[in-house]
Amino acid sequence: MKRVFSAPGDYIYFKSQVPLHRIPIGTKQWRYYDFGPKVVTPLICLPGTAGTADVYYKQIMCLSMKVGYRVISVDIPCVWNHQEWIQSFEKFLDAIDVHHIHLYGTSLGGFLAQLFAQHRPRRVKSLILSNTFLETRSFAAAMPWAPIVSWTPSFLLKRYVLTGIRDGPHEPFIADSVDFVVSQVETLSRDELASRLTLTVDSASVKPLLLSDSFITIMDVTGSSIIDMVSALASKTNDYSAIPQQLKDQLSERYPGARRAYLKTGGDFPFLSRPDEVNLHLQLHLRRVGLEAQPELVQSIPKDGTGGGPSKENDKEDRDDEQKDNGGNPESNSEESQPSPSAPESSESHGLDEQLLSNAEIHYIDQKDSIIFKPSAMSMNQHGAAAGILLQSTWEFFIFSLLPLYVDSLYIYSNNAWKLRQLV
Repeated sequence: MKRVFSAPGDYIYFKSQVPLHRIPIGTKQWRYYDFGPKVVTPLICLPGTAGTADVYYKQIMCLSMKVGYRVISVDIPCVWNHQEWIQSFEKFLDAIDVHHIHLYGTSLGGFLAQLFAQHRPRRVKSLILSNTFLETRSFAAAMPWAPIVSWTPSFLLKRYVLTGIRDGPHEPFIADSVDFVVSQVETLSRDELASRLTLTVDSASVKPLLLSDSFITIMDVTGSSIIDMVSALASKTNDYSAIPQQLKDQLSERYPGARRAYLKTGGDFPFLSRPDEVNLHLQLHLRRVGLEAQPELVQSIPKDGTGGGPSKENDKEDRDDEQKDNGGNPESNSEESQPSPSAPESSESHGLDEQLLSNAEIHYIDQKDSIIFKPSAMSMNQHGAAAGILLQSTWEFFIFSLLPLYVDSLYIYSNNAWKLRQLV
C-alpha cells in the first residue's frame, strides 16, 4: 500500500521560523535558507539531484538554532554546464556578501562543491563530502539518452529520478526520509530536473585541489543498501552501492589524508534519517578546522534569519582575495523573507548535543577517523525512564479500556442470575 506523505512536525516548525529567500542573479533564480550569526563563516549545504534546500532543515535547526553556526542551504539553480555553475555560485556568494565558506555536499552537490573548490580555492575553507564522485564519465555511459534530456517531459524525468530511490522495507526513520525526498522531487520543475541530470552526465572531472586533505571529511554509511538517484545519489557504503567501486576508490585515493566519519545506518539520506549523528560529524569537522560557533548571538538574530554583520577581517580578506581569484561582479539582491520569531533555545537540546559529543570516541586507523557512539549511564537511564513511562501508559490504557467491559459483564451476570432465581 502506498504511503501517504505528511509533513513532519519539526519541518512545519522550521518553515514557521526560518524564512525562504529567493534572489535573482542575472537569469538565474536562487532559492535558499540562511540562518545563524552573520559574523560566522557559513556552512553551505549543496543537495543532490533529487534534493532541495529543504532537505537540510534538520542541520539548520540543530547547528544554527541551537549550536550557533551559520548554515545556508541552497537549491541548485538551472545551470547547464559546470563552468556556468562555478560562475553562478560565485555571483550568488557575492550577492549575499559571503566570501569564505565551508561546503557540505551530497551526491551531485558534493561533485559541484569539489569543482568550486578547484576553481576558487581561496573561497573554500573546508569540504564535507558524502555520496559523491570525482568524474561523470560512467554516469554518461549509463544514460544513453543524455543528449535529449533537456527536451524530455517532466513526468519522465521525475520517473527516472524516483526509480532510483529504493522502494522496499525500511526502518521507520529511513522510510520517512525517503518519503520526504520524494515529496521534494515532486516540487522540482522540468528545467530543474533536466539541468541537474545534465550536470551529472556532462563530461567533467575534479582535478587535484589546493585544499589540504586535513580540511576534508568523507562521511560514510556502513551496513545499509544504497541506491542512487542517477547512479550516484547515495551515501558511501561498505556493502552494495550503485556507485561503481572504481569511483569510490578514486575518491579515497584522491584524498588519502581526509578524515572518515562512519554512520552505522541511515539509508540513502542520513542527514534526514540520522540527523543527530550527521550533525555531530559536521560539528566535529567545523571545530577541527577552527570554526567556532557563536551561540550567544543566536537570540539576537533578526527576522531575515541572520545575525550580526560581516566582520572587518572578512571584509579585508574579501578585498585582498578579489584581486587574486577570477570572480563575477556581485549583483543586487532581493530577498523574499517572512516575519519569523527567533527560534527558542532548549537547555535539553544543548545537553543532548554535549552528551553526544562526550559519548563519541574518535579512533585513528590509517589516518582515518571512526566515531563510535557508546551509550552512557545517563542515556541508559533516560531510555529506562522512557520505557517505564511507556509501560505505565500501556497499563493505564488497558485498565480504562477493560474496566467498562468488566462492569458490563458483572451487570449481565447478576441480572441473569436474578432472573434464573425467579424462574426456580
